[in-house]
Amino acid sequence: MPVASYAPLDGALERLSGYGPGLANGNFNHAPMVAEALCAMGRPDAVMPWIERYQGRLVPRGPVGNRIEAADWRSTLGHRDSFAAWSALFGEELREAAWREVLELWVARLAPGVSAAATHGAIRVGHAVRALTAGESPQRLRELADALASWASSYSELPSAGSLANGALTPRQAIARVAIVPPDRRRPGNITTALAGLDEFADFAPAIGLVDLAGDINRLIAELTELFARVYLANVSNPLTAIVFIHGVTSLAALGHIAPHLGEATARRLLRYGWQAGCGLYACFGNGAGFIAEVAPGDEDAPALIDRALAHGDEHVIKFTEACLGRDALDSSPAYPAAVANVLSAIGRR
Repeated sequence: MPVASYAPLDGALERLSGYGPGLANGNFNHAPMVAEALCAMGRPDAVMPWIERYQGRLVPRGPVGNRIEAADWRSTLGHRDSFAAWSALFGEELREAAWREVLELWVARLAPGVSAAATHGAIRVGHAVRALTAGESPQRLRELADALASWASSYSELPSAGSLANGALTPRQAIARVAIVPPDRRRPGNITTALAGLDEFADFAPAIGLVDLAGDINRLIAELTELFARVYLANVSNPLTAIVFIHGVTSLAALGHIAPHLGEATARRLLRYGWQAGCGLYACFGNGAGFIAEVAPGDEDAPALIDRALAHGDEHVIKFTEACLGRDALDSSPAYPAAVANVLSAIGRR
């Protein structure tokens, strides 16, 4: 993996600061996340040209409107028109306390909603946290406020049944026990619509408690992220399913950036809901194959795959490439480059 270079990030975040969390087509704004991912992959020269091509799809952020009072935060969770108000609240808190203190407080509160907006809020927080770890600046603190606001304003939970205590199964064993929504009961629409349909599928609710998440947190993050790369490889059949299962990997990779800055109890809580979110994607869009156990080594190295991802240009492809290769550099697995090679053909170039 090339050496990270964050030189252009503050300028990019400044340019993007006037926009909200959505796009003109109703999808999620990936621009701040892609900018950070390009920096993490050591491709700083690609940041501004990519933003220039993407900027026409962005929507200006709305007015703050009514303030969110810290004592009454629960009542405004999941109100998508409250993004600017949430950002203002987080901005105030980040001026009054260290960013890790704010992160600990709010991740503990927002963790049950990792799946919200197809996991994009949590993913954006992961990118913002990694950028702050590389170096603090006013722009990066503002991006953390916006990232948390994206998570809070889109907040929703998946159904849970029983205790959240550790189950008895390894992640590979547990994914085989996750109930799949029958094709004739699947809701048409986007990922968020499909996940909302799990409220009507009682067999899914026990998934959160199946897996044993005791032990070293870093090892668990590595194990879960690698598993969902294999889930990606086993379940992708078209561009939609590629985008779906990308998020099973990128969300867990993002939690890997957040968890080191949290207390142990909060980190484990976050990981439990990260597992649930990946299971939700599998339940709604999986083919029942679980994961691929054997993956042949590829013949392309990280720089070559990065070059292909940048030439492709899609936001999901770029972020997935960075997440997979970043994890591969930490915990090598043939599943990661294989997943990147797959996505480059599974999603068409714009």
